[in-house]
Amino acid sequence: MGPCYHGNLHNLRGGNTKSSFCWLGIFLKFLNRGLLALTLIFFTSLLQSKEYLYKDEVIFNPAFNQEINKLGSELYEKTGISLKLVMLRELPNGKNIVEYEKELMQNFNEPTILLTFSELDMRVDILANPASLYEYFDKKQVLSPISSRAQAFVIALINMDFSDMSSGGTILPLLAQKAKDGEQKGKYSGSMFNGYADIAEQVAKSKNVVLENAVGSANQTSILVVKVLFYGVILYALLIYIKRKIYPKRQRDEKK
Repeated sequence: MGPCYHGNLHNLRGGNTKSSFCWLGIFLKFLNRGLLALTLIFFTSLLQSKEYLYKDEVIFNPAFNQEINKLGSELYEKTGISLKLVMLRELPNGKNIVEYEKELMQNFNEPTILLTFSELDMRVDILANPASLYEYFDKKQVLSPISSRAQAFVIALINMDFSDMSSGGTILPLLAQKAKDGEQKGKYSGSMFNGYADIAEQVAKSKNVVLENAVGSANQTSILVVKVLFYGVILYALLIYIKRKIYPKRQRDEKK
């Protein structure tokens, strides 16, 4: 017999009153469970969509997490584009970074830009889906190892190769800096936040929206430090070169 069988008590119309109420209770309980499950799924997806620091195996800094999610959330609300940061300790199963990004991208339904960094592999890449998103930011510029046009010109002059003068990189120039013991995480967080903010601001500008949480010129401070160090090294090398050329000549003239 079923769970709602309670004998032969009938109402005046011949219906089984207890049985009817029992089945109604089971139906309502089932309905409540279904609504609860749908509610949990909704809020879970909502929370996941706000995790713009999608994976962090490197920094583990709540303040860094908060800043990334705050900027990413505003960008998504105003443009409908999800910019996610992935920070790996190491790429899994011998995959290259592009393969990993393509596999990860299958988890997202909305238009998504992935900025991915692998610490031990020392790899950085950007993948966008759909490909039309590349129209809103300059991937080559963001990932350039050179921070300024002047620096690009000096390097091209040294190498006597002017075929590639791309510059304006906001990630690799900082990653290339040497860090003291215990300062690696600061270097990683600074460089990746610079790159993340750069992409977000380019997308916002292309979409004609203003980001209240945009970093603006502030994230260029560390890039300025890189430029000063670079030009300082170039100037020092130039002075040494001139000294080595002029000083022996002066000595020869004095001997005469």
